[in-house]
Amino acid sequence: MHRRPDGSWDKSRLPSRHTTEGPSRAPHRSYYYAMGLGSRDIAAPFVGVASCWNQAAPCNTSLMRQANAAAEGVKAAGATPREFCTITVTDGIAMGHEGMRSSLVSREVIADSVELTMRGHAYDALVGVAGCDKSLPGMMMAMLRLNVPSAFIYGGSILPGQWQGREVTVQDVFEGVGKHSAGQMSLEELCDLEQHACPGDGACGGQYTANTMACVSEAIGLALPLSSALPAAYERRDDYARATGEAVVRLLERNIRPRDICTREAFENAAVVVAATGGSTNGGLHLPAMAHEAGIEFTLRDVAEIMRRTPYLADLMPGGRYPAKAMGEAGGVPMLLRTLLDAGLIHGDCMTVTGRTIRENLEGVVWNPDQDVIRPADRPLSSTGGVVGLWGSLAPDGAIVKVAGLKHTKHRGPARVFDGEEACFAAVEARHYREGDVLVIRYEGPRGGPGMREMLSTTAAIYGQGVENIALVTDGRFSGATRGLCVGHVGPEAAAGGPIALVKDGDIISIDADAGTIALEVDPIELEHRAHELSLEEPRTTNYGSGALWKFAQAVGPAHLGAVTHPGAAGETHVYADI
Repeated sequence: MHRRPDGSWDKSRLPSRHTTEGPSRAPHRSYYYAMGLGSRDIAAPFVGVASCWNQAAPCNTSLMRQANAAAEGVKAAGATPREFCTITVTDGIAMGHEGMRSSLVSREVIADSVELTMRGHAYDALVGVAGCDKSLPGMMMAMLRLNVPSAFIYGGSILPGQWQGREVTVQDVFEGVGKHSAGQMSLEELCDLEQHACPGDGACGGQYTANTMACVSEAIGLALPLSSALPAAYERRDDYARATGEAVVRLLERNIRPRDICTREAFENAAVVVAATGGSTNGGLHLPAMAHEAGIEFTLRDVAEIMRRTPYLADLMPGGRYPAKAMGEAGGVPMLLRTLLDAGLIHGDCMTVTGRTIRENLEGVVWNPDQDVIRPADRPLSSTGGVVGLWGSLAPDGAIVKVAGLKHTKHRGPARVFDGEEACFAAVEARHYREGDVLVIRYEGPRGGPGMREMLSTTAAIYGQGVENIALVTDGRFSGATRGLCVGHVGPEAAAGGPIALVKDGDIISIDADAGTIALEVDPIELEHRAHELSLEEPRTTNYGSGALWKFAQAVGPAHLGAVTHPGAAGETHVYADI
């Protein structure tokens, strides 16, 4: 306990003692006086309030307001907030061009920059406010790395737009590009749609990566129950932000830390929720990366095994009918957790940021029979989770595919090979492919890209053209908004000499998402011959011989382990929280 019975704080074991305690720290304290703090503020613990606010995209534009509210909650609970910002790269803006190479790299930069700010200024606890695909896992990775008492809050989803009498999201715009190229949508209609799809603040409004990881934040115990439900535009979100600020001070009082919350069982709960909501395949990348920070081995195979036995319950876009907003109105993650707990599909004894367990948090949560967004566990949309793993001769280290709402789960056809997304997108836009093909996009992995780009522009164009009897396979990633038989994270990646580097046009590839297999139907001796020929070629280079992308490519590991860039908890000689 860091708080004395009289309400004062004992900072003798808190990091901020290094900047606020004793005569030698008078120069440090002078800076705090300059910023308007008083002696009582300086004597209290310092809580970093990190937000990913920027004007890059609507995912982030409400975050400063919510961070300010979280800081109010910290102060009301008797600690001293210290607000700071970090970056984001927003996938919707980065998609379909070289900017997408920065997306996954930004996850590492977010985690690193939050760590450095916390370390450099010796803050005692952390509130993280994030709203975009990579900023959510990046912020939670920092919490697990630092292991100071921490609480996360999602910035909220965008409200659906209204167009021609129906609800639309940015996914409709991406797919509209395909419809336009196929002559099924006029340019005037496309321009009108783009002006109505995104009505204000918030992250993309389906069960794409941001909302998937927001659900994870509650399921894994780092966010307050129901805190991810309200859309960003609702100012009532500020109440959750204040409550999050207050909660982190209570965690500080009790010295409850992220690694006390995010146990192996908590990660299993998170994987269950990704599957049950038909969430983004990126969950299979981010959960292993988060676990790596906590010293827990939780690989793509672990994620996939859990997903395979989890029923698909939440009827959310893109595979289902409803936008993210409807999930909150139906009872949000607590309602989903209630049915999962009653069915014995999650661990109820995991600690959360409330200071209570999942089971205790769900006391009083009653099933709502008047909604049909979330199904009961005994009447699922399908018996298998919305995301599954694949293994086989094309992907010895595994791959991942989103099957939520997908009827086309098996495919066998000839490969059309493209080195990079741009070549594939050009072929798709010109309709230079045949139904039944397997479009292979390679050299887009974490190292070979570099940056493991998402392929939404390509997949959305195909879907917009109305083609379903086709498959895409890549060592890169697919957006949470992707639908169709799209296999990502193929490992080892082409740049690491994986079998995907050996595929030639016309090779037969077979995919069976029901059985969890993906095979390259080429004689192993022929593959050995191709591998030898490849080894004699000049090493493949990228356009990134310096800078942040070069650094990432030197350090990054394989996708099935989370595409991480450092040894994680296994390499620790100390934990920041105990400096």
